[in-house]
Amino acid sequence: MLSNLLGLVTRYKGRKFLKLNEEIDESKVVGFGSGGEEIALYIHIPFCRSLCPYCCFNRYLFNENKARKYFNNLKRELDLYIRRGFKFSTFYFGGGTPTVLMDELLAFIDYLKKNFEVRQISVETTAREVTEENVKLLKDAGVNRLSIGVQSFHDSILKAMGRSFCGGEEIKEKVLVAKGKFDTLNLDFIFNFPSQTVEQFEVDLEIFTSLGVEQATFYPLMPSPHKRNALERRFNKVDTSREERFYQVIVKELATNGYNPSTVWCFSRGERMIDEYVVDFDDYIGIGCGSVSLFRGNFYANSFSLDRYEEFLAQGKLPIIRWRGLSEHELLYYYLLSKLFGMRIDTGKFHHKFNADIYKKLRKELLFLKFFGLIQEEDGGIALTQKGMYPVNVMTREFFSSLNGLREYCIENQI
Repeated sequence: MLSNLLGLVTRYKGRKFLKLNEEIDESKVVGFGSGGEEIALYIHIPFCRSLCPYCCFNRYLFNENKARKYFNNLKRELDLYIRRGFKFSTFYFGGGTPTVLMDELLAFIDYLKKNFEVRQISVETTAREVTEENVKLLKDAGVNRLSIGVQSFHDSILKAMGRSFCGGEEIKEKVLVAKGKFDTLNLDFIFNFPSQTVEQFEVDLEIFTSLGVEQATFYPLMPSPHKRNALERRFNKVDTSREERFYQVIVKELATNGYNPSTVWCFSRGERMIDEYVVDFDDYIGIGCGSVSLFRGNFYANSFSLDRYEEFLAQGKLPIIRWRGLSEHELLYYYLLSKLFGMRIDTGKFHHKFNADIYKKLRKELLFLKFFGLIQEEDGGIALTQKGMYPVNVMTREFFSSLNGLREYCIENQI
């Protein structure tokens, strides 16, 4: 009941994603120069060799000519931020499938090294793209974290997810090819898929722990409205009432095998780089077709159309098509949610960012969370309790589901 209540509140707040401004003033939206803040750079590669029916990110079937043109446009967009004085050191490649065109990906990484002091690079891929050659190329390029979209080891579930290009046994072999080659090897899984049982998921977790990989990230199913309808027509109802059973299996199995929560969704052995840059970075810039950014209290979205994206850049303009300045309350709520998602709020960092005491700015919210045992105070911060993990999972799922609604609208209308 409590989790559902918190989820409803987040869903209500998330609806504001669809209420974005169309009139863009680049100087107000982005500002000029980084001002010395730590800012992450997300790089979106929207091409896949096949399209999964549940994925809400902006993506297109792979076409080599379009992909090569796209990488060239990515550099043009990055140049616009370089001219504004932005400096980045931590980079996240997502998609889509960033490794779908390796020579272009490696050339882009080289371009980053020429323009920035590169500290960390995370790259997403699929099991299909994992080969001895690709792993070596990525390692030699300085990639610190490789994340493989496994989703499941069950052939029947993979087929239902539209991912029958690799069977469960082949995926295990691919994982072993990459194991030990990076500072962090992460495997992504989906839980609470309509045709997936808890028992099947328990087997997936047993296989994961037996492989000895240092990190796994577990995403609850969070489809946009139309994708949800399509899944329910094909399978069963997307039943969020089952979700907590899956989640408790994750927490129990991973804790038993020596994994600690890096976020509510990510579990690691030791200190590892994670994929959720919203935890470690208050501000982030997203480049690429369909990426989103948060900078100095402004949320904005790039064009989701490949053609419009290119047209903006040909005119020397940032390809921003929607934006919204967040109110102080919205920014505070987002900060609270993103840090709780990362398991801990540093009260000193909060004071530095907002020039205020967190116990005054978020008094009601913190009293509520503490009363129900979802948070506890610790030296220099506020920690999420184990009891609080599932409710924050629900809140985060609703937050990203709302964002997926925006993505769906922009994709369908090719904005």
